[in-house]
Amino acid sequence: MMDLVNSATEVIKSIRIYDILDMAIIAAMIFTLLMWFKTRASRFVFIGILLLGGVYLVARFFQLYMTVIVLQGFFGILLFVLVVIFQEDLRAFFERLAMLGNLRKEARPLSELEKAAGIIAQTAANLAKKRVGALIVIAGNDPLERHFNGGTTLKGLISEPLLESIFDPHSPGHDGAVVVKGNQLTMFGCHLPLSVNIDRYKGIGLRHTAALGLTERSDALCVVVSEERGTISLALGESLAVISSASALNETLKKFYIAHAPAPKSRPVGRWLRENTKEKIIAVGLACILWVAFGYQRDIVRRDFVVPIDYKNIPQGWQINEPQKTEAKVVFQGPEQAFHLLNEKSLRLSLDLTPIADKKREFVLNKDMINAPSNLSVEEISPAKIKISASRLVPATLAVHAATRNRLPDDLAVHKITWSPVSVSAMIDSRLKPEEIRLETEPVDLQNISSNVTTVMKIMPAAGVSFPDDQVPLVRVTIRVKKK
Repeated sequence: MMDLVNSATEVIKSIRIYDILDMAIIAAMIFTLLMWFKTRASRFVFIGILLLGGVYLVARFFQLYMTVIVLQGFFGILLFVLVVIFQEDLRAFFERLAMLGNLRKEARPLSELEKAAGIIAQTAANLAKKRVGALIVIAGNDPLERHFNGGTTLKGLISEPLLESIFDPHSPGHDGAVVVKGNQLTMFGCHLPLSVNIDRYKGIGLRHTAALGLTERSDALCVVVSEERGTISLALGESLAVISSASALNETLKKFYIAHAPAPKSRPVGRWLRENTKEKIIAVGLACILWVAFGYQRDIVRRDFVVPIDYKNIPQGWQINEPQKTEAKVVFQGPEQAFHLLNEKSLRLSLDLTPIADKKREFVLNKDMINAPSNLSVEEISPAKIKISASRLVPATLAVHAATRNRLPDDLAVHKITWSPVSVSAMIDSRLKPEEIRLETEPVDLQNISSNVTTVMKIMPAAGVSFPDDQVPLVRVTIRVKKK
């Protein structure tokens, strides 16, 4: 028991502010998923996956090797499985995320929405008495356009005469659905997706099947009037129920409008905490369990990496003499999890050579020169010091010589070789003498020459010589030949 308490105390003491932020983000994601799948048809599949995840965590804790290996393979292909299983839910979820930026829409007065609810309820009751079929869709927060097939844009203020005229048996839009947003009729004559989960509902018609199909895919509410029975049914989520009266329908529609189009009001923190408390507790608990399983920094390990050295801020008028050290071995120390997130290719040791102009030749390498992550510490750098040989550069004018290779064909001889320019400006090591430096062009291949030729060649690199802006000068070489 004491060991368990000590372990828990050790875990709590190791929590950093970054870990709290990490758990908060994961908890928010889990809470969002729980709330989203709470009313979804595929929530049972989601619960099954969570149970498998729990088995995996238990297997890791008790080091059940075979179970961990099998479940790791399963979770490896789970992403593709999720895309297939939750295709509709994922699409609707990302659509809802895209709508977050459009939340500051004009709020309609509650009185207008209550009036719209009364009009829909009374119209449905009138149509039921006349045994005229109707399908009315009241939009919630989810975008619905992708679920519709056909339909005509209307954008008219809702009213009983307008609704009854649309569902008149002689009207072209009689067999389709009407879409209501707030107190506006936005479309009519729309065809909705059909539900495939109708086994528990016996003898329902096409309108009821379409209403269920839409509400299973979105947060919309559908009012269905049966022309065969003269009844009014309400579809919401995965359920379809007959409404006893127009007043009951009116109350249900009001509650729906209040839930999806509330009047602007403040939301105290205390009230927010009281809502969906169970889901919040589950989300926080799962986030903590996941952090202990995957994020808790248990064992501290040491690993060494070969890190390239970047020489920066070489003073103008100075050059680094070859050879120079290009790599250093760096030993990092930290938790195993931190090494999983480390991008080895991004590691660099940056050496500032600004002091080189002050005749400084030896540099001590320290951890501040390495772009290491904050959760890893630099324990050792090898070599600890680097000696750098540098020399001052001075301007000079150097003669250029045209170089050749191979021989002309047997029937030709070189008449004259000229080039331009014959000298170039350069920066040279102050220890060198300009007359001792020989600059040559890239060699011109004489073997392929059959007549007079002019070509442009670069100057070959020379030790201790550099050119302004690192631009290698070009030399125009002309070779004239004659017959033997």
